[in-house]
Amino acid sequence: MTMIFKQHMYTRSVVSHMFELKVVSKKRNEMIDITNDIQDIVAQKNLREGHVIVYVPHTTAGITINEGADPSVQRDIIETLKRTVPERGDYHHSEGNSDAHIKASLLGSSVTVLVENNRLILGTWQHIFFYEGDGPRNRRVYVDLASH
Repeated sequence: MTMIFKQHMYTRSVVSHMFELKVVSKKRNEMIDITNDIQDIVAQKNLREGHVIVYVPHTTAGITINEGADPSVQRDIIETLKRTVPERGDYHHSEGNSDAHIKASLLGSSVTVLVENNRLILGTWQHIFFYEGDGPRNRRVYVDLASH
């Protein structure tokens, strides 16, 4: 294994900017690719080097990074979540969306992506997906850009 280290001297403080992204889901369970939206924010703010935190402030929605080239991957994720955590079950929560709460917990509420040369550092097939578990709804995603 070869490891490459980039040495940086940090003589200034980290600068952070937060943005709100609106996401509109059309189905109860849906994965929405927001990669280009996040990249557009990075480009507009000219974030040369740093990181981006993408955070979902909803208990029935989540965020994940996965393959974006083949839409069947998103379909497989949704179908596997449905099988693993069925919509109807012996749940105690009375609103009828317990499965969405559990699925959102499994996926998580935030991802962090590094930025270099004004570009998100993602693998060849990686995209950032907003997961809707209780739609259709109007949702928010917060994007925090940190430059150093």
